[in-house]
Amino acid sequence: MITRLSHTTLFVSDQEKAYDFYVNKLGFKVHTDAKMENGSRWLTITPPEQPDLEIVLMPLHGMMKLDDESQKALQILLDKGVMGAGVLTTPDCRATYEELKSKGVVFKSEPKEQFYGIEALITDGCGNWFSMTQPL
Repeated sequence: MITRLSHTTLFVSDQEKAYDFYVNKLGFKVHTDAKMENGSRWLTITPPEQPDLEIVLMPLHGMMKLDDESQKALQILLDKGVMGAGVLTTPDCRATYEELKSKGVVFKSEPKEQFYGIEALITDGCGNWFSMTQPL
Protein backbone atom coordinates (compact mmCIF):
# COMPACT_ATOMS: atom_id res chain seq x y z
CA MET A 1 0.00 0.00 0.00
CA ILE A 2 1.33 3.45 -0.93
CA THR A 3 1.01 5.82 2.00
CA ARG A 4 2.46 9.16 0.84
CA LEU A 5 4.45 11.09 -1.73
CA SER A 6 7.97 11.68 -0.43
CA HIS A 7 9.69 13.29 -3.46
CA THR A 8 8.67 15.07 -6.63
CA THR A 9 10.80 16.65 -9.34
CA LEU A 10 10.85 20.11 -10.84
CA PHE A 11 13.03 20.44 -13.90
CA VAL A 12 14.95 23.71 -13.85
CA SER A 13 17.15 25.53 -16.32
CA ASP A 14 19.61 26.60 -13.62
CA GLN A 15 19.96 25.09 -10.14
CA GLU A 16 21.55 28.22 -8.64
CA LYS A 17 18.75 30.41 -9.94
CA ALA A 18 16.19 27.89 -8.65
CA TYR A 19 17.97 27.74 -5.26
CA ASP A 20 17.81 31.53 -4.98
CA PHE A 21 14.12 31.59 -5.88
CA TYR A 22 12.87 28.76 -3.67
CA VAL A 23 15.17 29.22 -0.68
CA ASN A 24 16.01 32.93 -0.55
CA LYS A 25 12.75 34.32 -1.88
CA LEU A 26 10.02 31.80 -1.00
CA GLY A 27 11.62 30.57 2.22
CA PHE A 28 11.79 26.86 1.39
CA LYS A 29 14.39 24.85 3.32
CA VAL A 30 17.27 22.91 1.79
CA HIS A 31 16.95 19.24 2.64
CA THR A 32 19.87 17.82 0.63
CA ASP A 33 22.60 19.52 -1.36
CA ALA A 34 25.13 16.89 -2.40
CA LYS A 35 27.58 16.28 -5.20
CA MET A 36 26.98 13.00 -7.00
CA GLU A 37 29.66 10.63 -8.29
CA ASN A 38 28.93 11.68 -11.86
CA GLY A 39 29.58 15.35 -10.99
CA SER A 40 25.92 16.38 -10.91
CA ARG A 41 24.26 17.99 -7.92
CA TRP A 42 21.41 16.37 -5.94
CA LEU A 43 19.48 19.35 -4.61
CA THR A 44 16.21 18.94 -2.73
CA ILE A 45 14.12 21.52 -0.92
CA THR A 46 11.09 21.31 1.33
CA PRO A 47 8.20 23.71 1.89
CA PRO A 48 8.55 25.29 5.36
CA GLU A 49 5.52 23.49 6.78
CA GLN A 50 5.94 20.23 4.85
CA PRO A 51 9.41 18.97 5.78
CA ASP A 52 8.54 15.42 4.71
CA LEU A 53 8.00 16.44 1.05
CA GLU A 54 11.25 16.80 -0.87
CA ILE A 55 11.23 18.66 -4.17
CA VAL A 56 14.15 17.71 -6.39
CA LEU A 57 15.45 20.70 -8.37
CA MET A 58 16.66 18.76 -11.39
CA PRO A 59 18.54 20.38 -14.27
CA LEU A 60 17.74 18.87 -17.63
CA HIS A 61 21.43 18.19 -18.16
CA GLY A 62 21.63 16.45 -14.78
CA MET A 63 21.28 12.76 -14.16
CA MET A 64 18.97 12.01 -17.07
CA LYS A 65 20.69 10.30 -19.99
CA LEU A 66 19.06 11.87 -23.04
CA ASP A 67 20.11 12.15 -26.64
CA ASP A 68 20.73 15.70 -27.91
CA GLU A 69 17.41 15.93 -29.74
CA SER A 70 15.39 14.98 -26.64
CA GLN A 71 17.47 17.32 -24.47
CA LYS A 72 16.76 20.24 -26.82
CA ALA A 73 13.04 19.40 -27.04
CA LEU A 74 12.70 19.30 -23.25
CA GLN A 75 14.62 22.58 -22.90
CA ILE A 76 12.20 24.24 -25.34
CA LEU A 77 9.22 22.98 -23.34
CA LEU A 78 10.80 24.12 -20.07
CA ASP A 79 11.52 27.57 -21.52
CA LYS A 80 7.87 27.81 -22.63
CA GLY A 81 6.69 27.08 -19.10
CA VAL A 82 4.89 23.81 -19.78
CA MET A 83 7.09 21.38 -17.82
CA GLY A 84 6.07 22.12 -14.26
CA ALA A 85 3.40 23.80 -12.24
CA GLY A 86 1.72 23.49 -8.89
CA VAL A 87 -0.33 25.24 -6.25
CA LEU A 88 1.30 27.07 -3.34
CA THR A 89 -0.97 27.91 -0.42
CA THR A 90 -0.80 31.05 1.69
CA PRO A 91 -3.11 32.39 4.42
CA ASP A 92 -2.99 35.92 2.88
CA CYS A 93 -2.45 36.04 -0.87
CA ARG A 94 -2.35 39.83 -1.15
CA ALA A 95 0.18 40.30 1.67
CA THR A 96 2.35 37.44 0.38
CA TYR A 97 2.15 38.94 -3.12
CA GLU A 98 3.47 42.28 -1.82
CA GLU A 99 6.20 40.62 0.25
CA LEU A 100 7.43 38.43 -2.62
CA LYS A 101 7.17 41.23 -5.17
CA SER A 102 9.46 43.34 -2.95
CA LYS A 103 11.99 40.48 -3.09
CA GLY A 104 11.97 40.53 -6.89
CA VAL A 105 9.64 37.60 -7.51
CA VAL A 106 7.99 37.82 -10.94
CA PHE A 107 4.22 37.39 -11.11
CA LYS A 108 2.20 36.48 -14.17
CA SER A 109 -0.91 37.96 -12.54
CA GLU A 110 -1.86 40.02 -9.51
CA PRO A 111 -4.08 38.52 -6.80
CA LYS A 112 -7.68 38.25 -7.87
CA GLU A 113 -10.79 36.63 -6.48
CA GLN A 114 -11.74 33.26 -7.92
CA PHE A 115 -14.53 30.88 -6.94
CA TYR A 116 -12.03 28.85 -4.85
CA GLY A 117 -10.21 31.75 -3.19
CA ILE A 118 -7.74 34.50 -4.03
CA GLU A 119 -5.08 33.58 -6.59
CA ALA A 120 -1.95 35.07 -8.15
CA LEU A 121 0.28 33.37 -10.70
CA ILE A 122 4.00 33.24 -10.03
CA THR A 123 7.01 32.09 -12.05
CA ASP A 124 10.32 30.73 -10.76
CA GLY A 125 12.39 32.07 -13.67
CA CYS A 126 13.44 28.52 -14.57
CA GLY A 127 10.41 27.58 -16.65
CA ASN A 128 7.97 26.62 -13.89
CA TRP A 129 4.89 28.50 -12.79
CA PHE A 130 2.61 28.17 -9.80
CA SER A 131 -0.76 29.28 -8.62
CA MET A 132 -0.34 31.02 -5.25
CA THR A 133 -3.71 30.60 -3.58
CA GLN A 134 -5.49 31.74 -0.45
CA PRO A 135 -8.30 29.20 -0.11
CA LEU A 136 -11.76 30.34 0.94
